[in-house]
Amino acid sequence: MTEAKTAHPDDRYAAFRHSSYLRFWVARFFMTFATQIVSVAVGWQVYDLTRDPFDLGLVGLVQFAPALLLVLVTGAVADRFGRRLVMGLASLLEMGCAAALLWLSVRGLGSAAPVFAVLLVFGVARAFFGPASASLVANLVPAKDFANAVAWNSSAWQTATIVGPVAGGLLYGLASEAAYGTAAAMMGIASLLIFSIPKPKQHTETERPSLETIFAGFRYIRSEKVVLGAISLDLFAVLLGGAVALLPVYARDILELGPWGLGLLRAAPGIGAIGVAIWLAGHPIRDHAGIIMFVFVGLFGVFTAIFGLSTIPWLSIVALALLGAADMISVYIRETLIQLWTPDRVRGRVNAVNMVFVGASNELGEFRAGTMAAMIGTVPAVVLGGIGAVGVAGLWAWLFPELRKARRLDGRM
Repeated sequence: MTEAKTAHPDDRYAAFRHSSYLRFWVARFFMTFATQIVSVAVGWQVYDLTRDPFDLGLVGLVQFAPALLLVLVTGAVADRFGRRLVMGLASLLEMGCAAALLWLSVRGLGSAAPVFAVLLVFGVARAFFGPASASLVANLVPAKDFANAVAWNSSAWQTATIVGPVAGGLLYGLASEAAYGTAAAMMGIASLLIFSIPKPKQHTETERPSLETIFAGFRYIRSEKVVLGAISLDLFAVLLGGAVALLPVYARDILELGPWGLGLLRAAPGIGAIGVAIWLAGHPIRDHAGIIMFVFVGLFGVFTAIFGLSTIPWLSIVALALLGAADMISVYIRETLIQLWTPDRVRGRVNAVNMVFVGASNELGEFRAGTMAAMIGTVPAVVLGGIGAVGVAGLWAWLFPELRKARRLDGRM
């Protein structure tokens, strides 16, 4: 596996005792941070060019579509050719896309078409990067430290997604070239770190590619109720409970906070999640993981409903922070269960499906929230979504007793 000094079972930094994981963690943080910079800069640049809000929707769609269209390929490639190699090559391709955006900015843009072309390639790179990076962690740390690694991964992701957009906005304010140049440099450093990781042990797929091997991830998910329950729980809970798309309405019309208040509302879930992730790194869940997960998915729905009903700014911010904290605990358990219950030979393909489900739940969740808000009003849409998430937690606990009975997160369930 990987080299590490003997650590106390409750060692907060257990995963970082493995040098391969430390390099991976820094590289993934840099990639996530740089991706956030690119996303913010591209949004501003496209809107500056076209002044059409519809094009902002296309920015997200163009980046998400490859993950959906290539779901049968991305995971299979990671399982066959090595996750470190695929992750490294994908990061180099992302760096190339950032450099291309930099070149387009220096040259001068007359339309958004070249930007969308680069974003399509960027989306392809991210589609390969996601399953490979998610699957590689289990090859870098032993099972006993995996939950600790998940907690640190989540804290890094949350931090990058909060600070990255701010950095992207500030850099774009200086010049679009500053934003893209910084992103490309960070991605280049991340690529070097990834390729510096010693080649880990991995069960690589050796069978000749066929429909059977391509669909192996789907078949495993369908047959393994713990994994199926965990993936589908995230899909439907976020689909119903997501309220991020409606935060501008709350900031402007309900809480009357203005743009600065919107920033607080957007940051609150991430701040709650980071706090819990750091706490989980030193206080891992020892037992009854399945029950705890369902409880906190239910609390995610409860806090969503409280936020939906609140007209008091401080209460709304606290509710969002608690919502993020509850979601972090459920994500921590779900991701650990999915990785440790999945055989290494199909882990890439299972993660490809999982990442499409996660992406779809976020995209469709925002669409659901916006559509319901237009039909029945913003507050009812958020409150009913929260109640729906509570209902999903209860229903899934009944439909998937194997998931409810899952106990330990150290691979000895």
